[in-house]
Amino acid sequence: MPTDTPKPWEKSLGQFLEEVVARDPGKTFIEIGGLSRNYQEFYDGVRKAAAMFAGLGIQKGDRVCLFMPNCIEYVYSWFGLSLIGAIAVPVNTAYKREEMAYILNNAEAKGLITDPLLAEVAGAAADLAPSVEIRLLRGSDSKVDGWLDYGEAHNAAVPLATLPEISPHDISMLVYTSGTTGNPKGVMCTHLMYVAAGQGFAHWTEATPEDRFFTCLPYYHANIQYYSTMGALAAGGTLVVVDRFSASRFWDQVREAKATVVNFIGMMMPVLSKNEPSPDDKDNTVRLFYGSPSFPPEFLADFQDRFDTDIIVGFGMTETCFGTIEKIGKERRAGSSGEPRQHPQGGFENQVRIAHSVTGVHVGVDTVGEITIHNPAIMPGYWHNEEQNTETLRDGWLYTGDLGWVDSDGFLYFVDRKKDIIRRRGENISSQEVENVVKRHPKVLDCAVLAVPSELGEDEVKAYVTPREGATPDPEELVYWCAENLAYFKVPRYWEVRSQLPRTPSLRVRKDVLRQEKEVLIEGCFDMEAAGIKLR
Repeated sequence: MPTDTPKPWEKSLGQFLEEVVARDPGKTFIEIGGLSRNYQEFYDGVRKAAAMFAGLGIQKGDRVCLFMPNCIEYVYSWFGLSLIGAIAVPVNTAYKREEMAYILNNAEAKGLITDPLLAEVAGAAADLAPSVEIRLLRGSDSKVDGWLDYGEAHNAAVPLATLPEISPHDISMLVYTSGTTGNPKGVMCTHLMYVAAGQGFAHWTEATPEDRFFTCLPYYHANIQYYSTMGALAAGGTLVVVDRFSASRFWDQVREAKATVVNFIGMMMPVLSKNEPSPDDKDNTVRLFYGSPSFPPEFLADFQDRFDTDIIVGFGMTETCFGTIEKIGKERRAGSSGEPRQHPQGGFENQVRIAHSVTGVHVGVDTVGEITIHNPAIMPGYWHNEEQNTETLRDGWLYTGDLGWVDSDGFLYFVDRKKDIIRRRGENISSQEVENVVKRHPKVLDCAVLAVPSELGEDEVKAYVTPREGATPDPEELVYWCAENLAYFKVPRYWEVRSQLPRTPSLRVRKDVLRQEKEVLIEGCFDMEAAGIKLR
């Protein structure tokens, strides 16, 4: 019986890497931590990492946690583990002992790689995880008891003559979500998902080998994995990685990198827009920013004009990178996250539909419900979490837990997380819509809106606000600002100004933490009604 020809995205990471390296082995692939590696040098380093892990007893299917800042060892380890069919498990470097131990135990990790600055936490967590047999330390000039030296082991490794056969459907990474509801869930990301993501991102951004992809996101975040790293590889371009986002250093870093494509998440763009204008604002080579969420048209216009660049936004998630995206130079619709993303080669069908938030039955256009996605690059499930898998994966569709609607042309409009919708006096309120209005106030840096109990039943609306540097937002002023831009029932009744908000690794606000901070969430807040303000 003849076998079907594999689709272009049906490759292991090893196969994909071998192909892209062969195109131009001498071209610079990655600049990270003061190091530069061309495609061939990078591939050689990956193959040595694969041999190192195999020599240490890591086998196909074993999990190894990566608890490091952005560094070349991180990328070597991810791809090296993938070459032998083992699974990399990135861990948020802000995690403490108990948080880290949860990941080690849930993943049943056999190995752990860390940095000297994180070794104390990593070691204490590993002591609580019986499965951990191998501990590797990178970047240390001196021996540390209980840890093997990554550099020595890597340098001594001899690339393997043969590698195990890897299926595109094998797991490459176990990426733990931020855990905004309960413990983090391990998303099983396959080789196919990463290959398809890279091919897709290079296509969506119209990238060429001349492009220089810049990212300041941490490697434990899916964005840098799917888009920056895999996109640069697929395009044959160069990837420039810095360790973290800094609003004050961002544009200097971008200029030094000669960046042409920049990825962003969460609050990065609003924060950059709040920087004082500079004569150097247009002095950059960035042709395109990509990220999420969507922005009001006036924000986009101001940002694009001020920095002489373009922005496209999309809807995606760790569970699948193929959500929706805006197309460069094509029609944009206010509030939309674009149309379903497609692969540049045929046979990859991506569908985005809206389902009833209770029954799960797909509904028509212009109707708010749960966003669902169907395509070949959806996760096979969450690690050791059948209950969540049953809820999230149904008949080949991924139920995202996000609410939105689709217009007659297929453009998606995100409304809110299902759990963040506010019900006030018979009306449904999107917390994101209110947040977007508050954030536009010149004294506000960021905002989070959530429901608090009402003495009348249902919910009241509370806004948490962080001020722009040197500014002091007045709650009464913010109330009237909202009243000018929102229906009266959407205007927050309660206001709390604070210096910062709790965040996930992707910089999303931890609303679950805010909800649990104190028993009475309105205690000590500004109350619009108590202040005598009436809006109707």
